[in-house]
This record gives sequence, structure tokens and C-alpha cells, in this order.
Amino acid sequence: MEYTRLGKTGLKVSRIGLGCMSYEVAPTERPWHLDEARSRPFIRRALELGINYFDTANMYSGGASEEVLGRALRDFARREEVVIATKVYYPMRGDANGGGLSRKAIMHEIDASLRRLGTDHVDLYQIHRWDRHTPIEETLEALHDVVKAGKARYLGASSMMAWQFARALYTADRHGWTRFVSMQPHYNLLYREEEREMLGLCTEEGIGVVPWSPLARGRLARPWEDAPSTVRGSSDPWGDGIYAASREADRKVVERVGEVAGRLGISRAQVALAWLLRQPAVTAPIVGATRMQHLEEAVAAVALCLPPGEAEALEAPYIPHAVAGLAVPGVDD
Repeated sequence: MEYTRLGKTGLKVSRIGLGCMSYEVAPTERPWHLDEARSRPFIRRALELGINYFDTANMYSGGASEEVLGRALRDFARREEVVIATKVYYPMRGDANGGGLSRKAIMHEIDASLRRLGTDHVDLYQIHRWDRHTPIEETLEALHDVVKAGKARYLGASSMMAWQFARALYTADRHGWTRFVSMQPHYNLLYREEEREMLGLCTEEGIGVVPWSPLARGRLARPWEDAPSTVRGSSDPWGDGIYAASREADRKVVERVGEVAGRLGISRAQVALAWLLRQPAVTAPIVGATRMQHLEEAVAAVALCLPPGEAEALEAPYIPHAVAGLAVPGVDD
């Protein structure tokens, strides 16, 4: 495993982060989720492979993902050796203040996440989306107070427009509040719109980039004509939605991934991850795994170095896409 600093901080993270959305106490939210007994081996194996960076969110299975991750890390690792990242924004309750990025929501949810994780702090506390109903000043001051209270070491953000992120960074600097050190965007070979503005902004500001969905919900890991080989791949309407508009254009990219994989004698998933890891702005893709082979392949991709010509071949078929992944219907409307 290789390690790198998260942005311009001194915090070192593994080049692959393990996303824990699929792990919960008992699978009730989505059919592809694993129960706790089946989830724990993935967390243990990730540690054995050198992964020290674990990403979850309060809304994953209503907090159950945090519970499973917290118990596993207590059993398999020392707290000071791992980097725990979680998120806040999406509704956790049905009342008027059950979600969002108000001071009330943030102060309640950080304590709830810490209880579920069984720790007194998280290393990275991320806003899951932009809250257009709450002044950014209120959100940033509350997050600053979370850091000053010792409940979070660093702050991060996830998918939003570049102008929104720039505004948040400027506002934090203007008030002397803790600024964001990471951005978790939607970025992969099938969706490269973040290259327009967000990645340049992150590079200029010294922000670590930790992409979600690096394999485009598995679409980059299999031939275009093949049916999904996992339960998630065949029962993920939200994932289907964010890639629906450009299916024919995406076919050429997926086919090119297969050609490169054949020439190099490696898996398609490794090709897609190796391409992502060679992007200068990218710190560590967040990879989910419900099959051990997928986790092993992801870690193996860290050691791969794509020849420049192959990287150019992968990029050539891409065409512009509509913005996708910034909002969840029915929640962010």
C-alpha cells in the first residue's frame, strides 16, 4: 500500500479508501447490503492490505454502517492507526430538523455519529451535499465549533458545484474558521465533468480529492453487454439514473477499458482505478466491496502504472455529460 497526505494537511491516508455504505447490522435498506457478520471480514482484510482510510455516513442504513464500522475497527485496529470519515446532511428523522446543515442538525448528528462509531472523535467530518436552505456561514461556524470541541480533526465536503465550494473556502478564510481539506466528488472514466472546474479548484487550494463511484457503479468493471454480476448492479435505480442519459456514448469508453485491460493483462476494474490514481488531483478513490476479490483488485491497482498512451486511449472516447450525482430526488428537491 502507498500513503499520501490528504490535500496539504499532515494527515496521511492510504491511496485506496474503503467505502462502508454496503455494511450494516442486518440488511434491511438495500438488497446488496451485507449483514454485520459478512461485513467484518472486509474491514479486517482492508486493514491487512494496508488500508487505513474508512469512509461512511450517518445516513447509511440509518446509522447502522457507522455501528458496524466502529465495532470492527475497535476489534481489529488501534484507534490512532486508522482514519475514520463520516458525513452529515441527509435526513435521519422525519421531523423538521431531522436533516440539513443547520447548527442544530450538525451539533446533534456529530454526537450521534460518535456514539454509533464508539469513538470520541472522527478524523474527517464531511458535509454530504450543499444545503441551499441554510446560510453557509451558519454551517461553517458550527463545523468550526465541532473541530474546536475535539470531535473532528478535519473537515471535508462532497458533491457540489465548484462555485459553491469556492464560496465555502472563501467564507471560512474570511472568518478564520476551519476550512475544508477534502472534496469527495463523483468522478470516474464515465463521468469526468469535475475536470472542468472542481479539480482545478482543489489543486489550486490544496484540497484532497477522494472520488466516490470510481467504477461507475460497476459499469467500468464488466463488458458493456454483460448483465451486472452483483446484486447491487441489478438493483440500483439511483445509479441507473445518473448514467442513463449517455448510455451509447459510455459504451465506447467501456469497450476501450476492455481493450486496454486485454493488452495489459489486468482486470477492467484495475484499469479504471489505475487511470483514476494517475490523475494529479486525486488522493484516494473510495471503493466499496461486497466480494473479497473486488477489494483485492482495488488494492492491487495502486501498484499499477498505466503507460501514457493507454491513458490517452482511455480518455479519447469521452464526450461531455449532463451534471449528475449532486442531488438525490425527493431529498434535495
